[in-house]
Amino acid sequence: MSVKEFRDKSSADLLEQLVTLRREQFNLRVQQATGQATRPDQVARVRRDIARLKTVLREREQRDEAVGTGA
Repeated sequence: MSVKEFRDKSSADLLEQLVTLRREQFNLRVQQATGQATRPDQVARVRRDIARLKTVLREREQRDEAVGTGA
């Protein structure tokens, strides 16, 4: 997913998406550990999506803190 798609979603939706991506990441790790065929690009894609999603959540958190303090 792109950053724009993440920014268009609500925080609750993003947290649900984070859980889904973490499960997918876990499943891909298990597949690698057991020797099943996984595509390495999938592992990297999921890792990057998690990073993008967490970045958007952090940006929102910082924005809300700034608004709350009046800065």
